[in-house]
Amino acid sequence: MATQTTRREFFTVMAAAAVAAGARPDAAGAKPLRGAFMILHTPFTASGAVDWDDLAKEARFVDRAGCAGVVWPQGSSSVATLTKDERLQGMDVLARTLQGKRAALVLGVQGRDTAEMLELARRAEALAADAVIAMPPPTGQTIEDYRQYFRALAQVATRPVIVQTSGGNRALAPSTDLIVELARDYPTFGYVKEETAPVLERMKEEIRHRPAMKGIFGASFGVGWLYEMRLGLDGVITGNAMFADLMARVWELHERGRRDEVRDAFSKFLLMRNLEEQIPGTSLYIMKKRGLFKTTITRVGAPVPGQAPKVNQIVLPPDAVDEIEYRFAALKPYLSAST
Repeated sequence: MATQTTRREFFTVMAAAAVAAGARPDAAGAKPLRGAFMILHTPFTASGAVDWDDLAKEARFVDRAGCAGVVWPQGSSSVATLTKDERLQGMDVLARTLQGKRAALVLGVQGRDTAEMLELARRAEALAADAVIAMPPPTGQTIEDYRQYFRALAQVATRPVIVQTSGGNRALAPSTDLIVELARDYPTFGYVKEETAPVLERMKEEIRHRPAMKGIFGASFGVGWLYEMRLGLDGVITGNAMFADLMARVWELHERGRRDEVRDAFSKFLLMRNLEEQIPGTSLYIMKKRGLFKTTITRVGAPVPGQAPKVNQIVLPPDAVDEIEYRFAALKPYLSAST
């Protein structure tokens, strides 16, 4: 029993320290970067245009659900199918939508190169986002390329910067040494969305470098979150906005030390998460079921100037719908009454 008490006390102290560290260094009253952060899916109309009304509705739902933050646009947002103008417009829409709300607004500013990234980062600054997140550049060939890219971002970002370890050159991930170096050199750095193998080993190494490392987040659709919470991570950044209320509830139970309930809620989440592999389109079905999206339309491929986007509509057979509904019913004790 003594060992268990010591562990609980240890993680309580770590949690309190992380809350203090998560605030923006130069702004009193900044929103803490800790908890469940939902990457928004991008909704599309039947013609393939971005449905800005539904994007705003999704953001409001995530805020109302009690999540710590809203993140857009990242991989789960179909960012590769968006034009730069759409990304800029979406930033504006979300800044207006979340003004005065509880949830932090985290804007994705990654670009094909440094120049594009800086243009997006300056817009995020102008909109007073609570934080920014950036993947490495796909054009980067060396760690030094990544270093110069993120150092350039540090020159314009006055708000916390979350480094995403995936999404750049697939053959080259940012090293933990680089992430820690940036954290020590710049007060706005020290936040990481970690999803590069070996994930747990990298997370443990980053934890070793607190307090320079202020926020360490799991990702990968949240499938490893239960273990990561018990390691003392600061939350998760994941494309599960259709389950925002469930994810917020899991974190709340974790913070209260309700370990058995955390395990139960998380196991039910996994029943839905792994269904996406068997029934692609499950997430969009849930978005529509919960009244967040009007369609189950997705875009196909990168944008082509002068051409309308190619689209695909998710249509599920009755047996697939029955399976989704069967599993979704198990979530209901952890969901809010309405969207």
